[in-house]
Amino acid sequence: MSESKIVRLPGAAAGRTPRDPRIDAARGIALVMIIVTHMPGNPWEQLTIREWGFSDAAEAFFVMSGIAAGIAYSPAVIRWLEGESRLWDAFAPMWARAWTLYLVQILLTVTALGLFAWAADTFWEGRFRVMHNLGLIYSETSAALVGIPTLGYQIGYVNILPTYIVLMFAAPCVIAAAVKWPRATLIASVGLWFAGGLWRWNIPNYPGGGGWFFAPTSWQFIFLVGLMIGIRHRKGERLVPYHPALFWAAISFLVMVFAWRNMPQFGAFMNHKMAQLSGLGAPSVLVAHSKTYLALPRLAHILVLVYAVSCLPSLRTAASHAGASFLRVMGQQGLLVFALGTILMLAGQILMRVEPDSEWLPWVLPPAVTLICYLVALVRTRLRAPRRTDRPGVSKNSPMKTSASA
Repeated sequence: MSESKIVRLPGAAAGRTPRDPRIDAARGIALVMIIVTHMPGNPWEQLTIREWGFSDAAEAFFVMSGIAAGIAYSPAVIRWLEGESRLWDAFAPMWARAWTLYLVQILLTVTALGLFAWAADTFWEGRFRVMHNLGLIYSETSAALVGIPTLGYQIGYVNILPTYIVLMFAAPCVIAAAVKWPRATLIASVGLWFAGGLWRWNIPNYPGGGGWFFAPTSWQFIFLVGLMIGIRHRKGERLVPYHPALFWAAISFLVMVFAWRNMPQFGAFMNHKMAQLSGLGAPSVLVAHSKTYLALPRLAHILVLVYAVSCLPSLRTAASHAGASFLRVMGQQGLLVFALGTILMLAGQILMRVEPDSEWLPWVLPPAVTLICYLVALVRTRLRAPRRTDRPGVSKNSPMKTSASA
């Protein structure tokens, strides 16, 4: 079969397919890690993946977002490619999502500005006006007011959505290419990732100079991998098939990286070797640990981790367990949890700086924020749940049934 042949995905023209509990639970874990790591200095950080390897919650966020987008939006793109629907029907849902993300980004930015301005006045702490790149709103007000709606003015800890917005806007074309020419699309994405990291391709900040914290030309690759996983998932297939040798190689790599991060002597040895490679002319995108340009050590770690975890047969059972329900609920309401969690964790940062000697705040704040986010997500999930109207003794076509469904 030629690579350009379009394969009908199960459920592409039918109803919605059942949610995969592994995906919802994994998104929930990524969101919890974002909440925890965005309140630096708390002891719960030791339990996040960045303490085990090179990648962190950001890489997990982009992978899971790509998987969810591939599952949700690929059927409409396939229908368009097969001439069964309009171009707009394929593109509009993803662009609508990008617009929603844009509005959330503006809301979070304005809220962060107001929150830290309030903290500066309330606690008589001028430092709250200059933290996280906030000072530009006061020193270059006109430029910052232009930069907020154009996404050029980004505040620390509120800077992941702009790249996600760009990738979602491009996603319809990327999904179409991934469906028709998967190998070529993957190769082109790798090339863009390498070139972007090699020549530092990025979108400039305005005001302030420099570039976006998450360079879209680099982070597009990990998002594409997620998209392709999601597309294959709808077909009941894996992007990378399971093989025992490959699985154990992945486990070995993860163990080696863990030792690199947590065994000082071995870590110093490996860092020295990477420095030697750099001295011999190896590009920094291959040997450094840049987060902005998603350098190879970080990229390799998250890709291998995703593969290894996906091969565990007990994962679906664990994700389906009642004990994981809070993770699934948070994952299902990902954007709401992310937005609310961002606001609450910024408030948590303020409290931890106001009370730097408190021993209980770092222990209590991350679980408290997580609990609040879960409860809000649970309420929204239940409010949006379809009403059960097919009661015993009521015909599907009866007036009572119709009235209850209205």
